[in-house]
Amino acid sequence: MNQTDRQFLIETLCEDLIPMIMAEYHLTAIEALDKLYKSQTFAKIEDPQTGLYFQSPVYVFDFFKEEFS
Repeated sequence: MNQTDRQFLIETLCEDLIPMIMAEYHLTAIEALDKLYKSQTFAKIEDPQTGLYFQSPVYVFDFFKEEFS
């Protein structure tokens, strides 16, 4: 998989995660983006070795929530 394809999957996953984060933590879109992009979960999403960007948004959101519990 090339960098462009991987970046597309990451962006699509983030588009799905942001509304979930907004609802769960009562944040604005900007605040949710900030929380996601500064998280360890996002670092793992960007790491090609983890393959997390291939997972479903619900699975990744559970991973994200675990980070902040």
